[in-house]
Amino acid sequence: MSAAVSNKEILTRLNGHATSLLAYAKQNKYNTSTCFMIDMSLGSGKNRFFVYDFQKKAVADAGLVAHGCCNKNWLNGRQYGNEVGCGCTSLGKYKIGYPYTGRFGRAYKLYGLDATNSNAFKRFVVLHSYGAVPNNEVDPLPICQSDGCPMVAAAFLQKLGKIIDQSPQPVLLYIFDKNW
Repeated sequence: MSAAVSNKEILTRLNGHATSLLAYAKQNKYNTSTCFMIDMSLGSGKNRFFVYDFQKKAVADAGLVAHGCCNKNWLNGRQYGNEVGCGCTSLGKYKIGYPYTGRFGRAYKLYGLDATNSNAFKRFVVLHSYGAVPNNEVDPLPICQSDGCPMVAAAFLQKLGKIIDQSPQPVLLYIFDKNW
């Protein structure tokens, strides 16, 4: 586990979600070795995108990730939405789909699997990199915000892409908040 993820409270939350995610993965033929989790209760300047190893019950890697601004110049705190055009992050489970090359370079389609994120594909919410997302933590400073996409640093997307591309089954992404 990386030093940035040594917080026992965070690991307890991740382990708690991992149990139900692994059951879901087994039942629905998703990757049962690894999943991705984003803990939105953490500040954007902290590593809050976690690569989770189901077998070891541990964090294999972590990085920064932007959240949606909900069509504001700057969103203080968090707000969630699922409506087309809302510009917000949507909580819930996602299937990470096929890669494509778009305006931000390589990106991965996301398919919402819950009522809270069912419009992800229609909203063009995708996993992609963005040059303004730093490689390392900048807390207490925040990082940039998105239009609802989980945006990461280019180097981190390359690591994630290797996992996604080499997986024989789709990888699950779970975006949650502490109280959700």
